[in-house]
Amino acid sequence: MNTTSLNTGSRWAIAAAAAVVVGGGALWAFSHDAHAADSKDAKKPADAPVVIKVAAVKVQDMPIFRVGIGTVSPTFSVTVKARVDGQLDAVGFTEGQDVRKGQVIAKLDPRTLQAQLLQAQATRAKDQATLANARVDLQRYTTLVGQDAATQQQLDTQKALVAQLVATVKNDDAAVNYAQVQLDFTTITAPISGRTGARLVDPGNIVHAADTTGLVVINQIDPISVLFTLPDDAVQDTNRALAKTKKPLLVSAFARTSNELLGVGTLTLVNNQIDTTSGTVQMKASFPNPQHNLWPGQFVNARLVLGTYPKALTIPEAAVQRSQSGVYTYVVDEATQTVRNQTISLVQIEDGVAIINSGLSAGDKVVVDGQYKLKPGSKIVLAGRGASAPAAGGASTSAAGDGK
Repeated sequence: MNTTSLNTGSRWAIAAAAAVVVGGGALWAFSHDAHAADSKDAKKPADAPVVIKVAAVKVQDMPIFRVGIGTVSPTFSVTVKARVDGQLDAVGFTEGQDVRKGQVIAKLDPRTLQAQLLQAQATRAKDQATLANARVDLQRYTTLVGQDAATQQQLDTQKALVAQLVATVKNDDAAVNYAQVQLDFTTITAPISGRTGARLVDPGNIVHAADTTGLVVINQIDPISVLFTLPDDAVQDTNRALAKTKKPLLVSAFARTSNELLGVGTLTLVNNQIDTTSGTVQMKASFPNPQHNLWPGQFVNARLVLGTYPKALTIPEAAVQRSQSGVYTYVVDEATQTVRNQTISLVQIEDGVAIINSGLSAGDKVVVDGQYKLKPGSKIVLAGRGASAPAAGGASTSAAGDGK
């Protein structure tokens, strides 16, 4: 027998035996791992209940309102200007000071206008003297005509002269009054009561009636106004509410950032036209503002109260969930300690309270915290009552481990 053939056959036999050993080891390892995985799955506990917080559906009267973004505006705003030309002699107000209507706030140099007034008065006095003499002559001509010492033409001429001089004196009266008014304009008074702004002209400057900047701006801030807009469909709701109550509708102003109540006023204007560009209507409300909580130019949230929802179903805003299919909330089934997905119809949400039109009943328990872990049919446990449930689950798991 060939020695080379024997050696080759031996090598093949050894290789085959090694393959059998390796394959058997791999099979055993796979079987052992599968058995270990099955044992691990067998010991895995069931899903623990979801800890949640709930609130009951309440029945309460709720205000009906519409909310819009508003801007605080002074009730009246006046730019005080000089009505005659002249040098600004003095300013009678302090910047940022409250002034009263009629209070002197500036004075111009009056000397030029005083001279014009004196000139007009002198002209009137001269013409009044001429008129008095013409009237005396008219009496004389009247007497002479009666004595045939003067002609009728002379009498008529004198009557015309008297009438002319009467008109001249009336013109002089007008000139005097005009000069007096112009002189009075050198004393500038506040046309309204309100708060002054920054002084726009310093004393010593020459001011003109044609100046556009003026001397100061006075804003009336108590009472104060808020201009706000609402969608066009609010017009009919507002008109119906006005017709029903026969009283001014209340408007509340809240701070944009903190939602702090700044004031409560009344609706004074529903604009007579809807803005077709934005689809909104402008409204205006007046607010008493003794504490100056509202300031011109401030942005606020304006809430127009249209009425009251009697016995409305309400839930906390946190309970309201939204999906592609609509608005819903999780309702607790107390008998099975599970939750279900309940579609609801919303009326409005404001101040953390949602008014529900349908889908819930008074006393239903809705989930207000822990919704992100829930799905329909999930087991639940109320927060504050769930401490014992996890402990029990942990104890049973530990016992199973000890048994092994």
